[in-house]
Amino acid sequence: MPLIFREIQGDLFSASSNTSLANCVSRDLCMSKGIATLFRNRFGQVDELKKQVSLMFHKFVFIDVPVGNCAYITVDDRCIFYLVTKERYFHKPTMATLESSLHVMRDLCIKNNVHHLAMPRIGCGLDKLNWDQVSRLIQRVFAEDDIEITIYSI
Repeated sequence: MPLIFREIQGDLFSASSNTSLANCVSRDLCMSKGIATLFRNRFGQVDELKKQVSLMFHKFVFIDVPVGNCAYITVDDRCIFYLVTKERYFHKPTMATLESSLHVMRDLCIKNNVHHLAMPRIGCGLDKLNWDQVSRLIQRVFAEDDIEITIYSI
């Protein structure tokens, strides 16, 4: 079954308990503004996220994980995805880093059997990307997947 993509007005955190959530963050995981602060306060586990985005074991060597990846935690049997789209909290993401992060998240959704995903208008707002372009990108990345993506806006 192909992607179901919809946009609604409402509170992202009112999504059903079987729905995974996603949001963009910087690699420094500052999460001090906007909806990222709500994610940090609600779900915590920042130390686990820092382990995922700071170091990765590859061929017996620890290496930095570049921007364009996705970290996640599991809370109450659902995945909470953090798309790492920029290096520092005061930087801005690019469409390229967002696309890379979305592809990683897509693979994680498949691996974790995620069929319901909710997110805000990622990359927009404080990050200043164009929502029409971001929306098309999300739909292109997930086009062939059995997933329902709901975009929440206030």
